[in-house]
Amino acid sequence: MVGFEVSRTLGKKRFWLITLLVPIAIGIVMALVVLGNATAASSLDEQSETEFTFTYSDTSGYVDPAVAGTLDGTPVTDDEAAIAAVRAGEQDAHFVYPEDPTTTPTEVYGVDKGLFGNNAYGSVATQVLVTSAQDQIGDPALTALAQGNVAVTATTFVDGEEAAGFMGMIPPLIFVGIFFLVFTLLANQMLTSTLEEKENRVTEMILTTLNPTTLITGKIIALFTVGFVQVLVFLLPAFIAYLFFRTALNIPELDLSGFNSDPAQMIIGALLAIGGFALFTGTLVAIGAVMPTAKDAGNFFGALIILMIIPLYALSLILSDPQSPVVQLFTYFPYSAPITAMLRNAFGSLAGWEAAIVITELFLLSAVVLQVAVRLFRYGSIEYTRKVSFRSVFPWPRTKCTTHR
Repeated sequence: MVGFEVSRTLGKKRFWLITLLVPIAIGIVMALVVLGNATAASSLDEQSETEFTFTYSDTSGYVDPAVAGTLDGTPVTDDEAAIAAVRAGEQDAHFVYPEDPTTTPTEVYGVDKGLFGNNAYGSVATQVLVTSAQDQIGDPALTALAQGNVAVTATTFVDGEEAAGFMGMIPPLIFVGIFFLVFTLLANQMLTSTLEEKENRVTEMILTTLNPTTLITGKIIALFTVGFVQVLVFLLPAFIAYLFFRTALNIPELDLSGFNSDPAQMIIGALLAIGGFALFTGTLVAIGAVMPTAKDAGNFFGALIILMIIPLYALSLILSDPQSPVVQLFTYFPYSAPITAMLRNAFGSLAGWEAAIVITELFLLSAVVLQVAVRLFRYGSIEYTRKVSFRSVFPWPRTKCTTHR
């Protein structure tokens, strides 16, 4: 059953069209970025080679005439005449340095050279002032301190051990991205996996030779396999870009030694992702077994998506106060638990016993949902025009009333 479902899905042109659409789009974007970077670099080179002269007036007393002179600057006292010369095109630019440059902006007037070319005026005006201040300080170390160019390394400890910090959060967060990516791409496949047989009117033939439990379980395992294939296809462009186009795309070199991945966190993140994926897959398969058409099932799909992503709206609360009632509710409510628990696991606020509870909850509920999906499919396989009634599938015991005469 698994082999049939996987080969049938992988053999569809629509599947590969949707799957390859993202890598192709990424490739096009990378090509455009490479072209854009090359064009921008060429434009910057042209701008850097373009020199201009300027006049300036200084009421602050901070500008060093020698520094301004090296950049083709000439001091003047009549600002109105200098601005008029710029307006007439007789002078490239004029800078007006105020009495207190820290509170009053420096006025820059120049001949228009386009959106990016005009940035050179402000850069030169700032450079003159900064270099003059550095020369007055005289000590390069004091200059760096005055500018705040001070490197700081922070080391924190948890239970006597060095904490991983931000670099330790990135590896566990990968599972959140994979969960979102796979679920988003396979959601429609999950929803219609049981609807296809119903809409094609072949469910009776299938159930005469195949047990419903085997059918539904095989479909879910096949969805896991197809999701793994899609993840590999999506990761391929990233590896190609890093190996062959890292310089052109300005991708920084990855230093894997800087990532402090905790094996326990990675195992918990993987189990949460698998459990969450199994729960949502089983739920969507069950919805598909109940509904007669994909259009009817789509209404319930939207509600399920909201339940899944609602923890992201409380991300700041998850970071600042993970023990708050709202975060605790999101952590243990089954359909918001995967994202909330994976985020808390990456941020280091998910205790081991909490992770054990959530993982157990997800896998147990996944098994229950699987049995429900099987039962719903057994009863709903021949319901082609109307929704399956839960009362007919799970009849409640009725108490009999007897009258004594």
